[in-house]
Amino acid sequence: MELQRLLDGNGSNALPFIFSGQPEKTVILNTYKAAGYEPGKPVVFVQHGMLRNGDDYRDFWIAAADRHDLLIVAPTFPNGDFPEPENYNNGMVLDAEGKPTPRESWIYRAPALIAAALEEAGVMKGVKPKIFGHSAGGQFLHRMVSLFGMGPFEAVGAANAGWYSLPDLDTSFPAGLGGLGYGQQDLVALLATPLHIMAGLNDCESNADNLPTQPEAIAQGPGRLHRARNYFARGKAKAEELGVPFNWQMTEVPGVAHDGCAMSVAAAGLWFEGALPAGDQLGAGTGGFNA
Repeated sequence: MELQRLLDGNGSNALPFIFSGQPEKTVILNTYKAAGYEPGKPVVFVQHGMLRNGDDYRDFWIAAADRHDLLIVAPTFPNGDFPEPENYNNGMVLDAEGKPTPRESWIYRAPALIAAALEEAGVMKGVKPKIFGHSAGGQFLHRMVSLFGMGPFEAVGAANAGWYSLPDLDTSFPAGLGGLGYGQQDLVALLATPLHIMAGLNDCESNADNLPTQPEAIAQGPGRLHRARNYFARGKAKAEELGVPFNWQMTEVPGVAHDGCAMSVAAAGLWFEGALPAGDQLGAGTGGFNA
């Protein structure tokens, strides 16, 4: 099996993965295996931004991987096969006429299937991976959790998303969760998940590059920080309205704007060292991508 090649050596690799819901398209797994990694140790999935640069996002995690003996897996959805936000950020959930496509074709299913394949190949063993996404990857992940739950993942970090699918069944997807056949029980399950929203405190400009500007996005706030705060507040308010548990968390990262590298370092610190790294360790602005 192709994935078993990950057991043969350390360092970076790129392997094809066939997602059964879109078998005619190619998903690439950009991976990094630390020298100290062996099956049973932690695994981190990383979702890239709009540039479809999974190799860069994998590389943002190399230092943490070497420090903590991690396997990094960055599922990459190339622009050629998955063009425009509808085919990545929005998961291929709606067709060109705005009608729902078959659930098995939604690409939000892919990370869970990749995790299952890694387990079957013996690359992972008895661990629940974590998954982090930045920018368009943050959009991808919070929608994945909204529509499919946490799945095999023990932690989900959605960072600096451009806008959000609000926990509202009366607003059609992707602005809300309506029109897809989901009900109040699904909403309650979403609010109970430990979804982790992350936002750079400096990612707040209303004219930032690549910031979504459709009316539904602007209604959520002028910049990404405001929209993250709005999303979290809407989730909390909905849980209070329904009288159900609310287990989301939110972390605002000082000194960081729309920087995928710095936000990756922040997530690694929270997950593996129990705290946000100091500002000089974040390296804000030194290796990030505005996407």
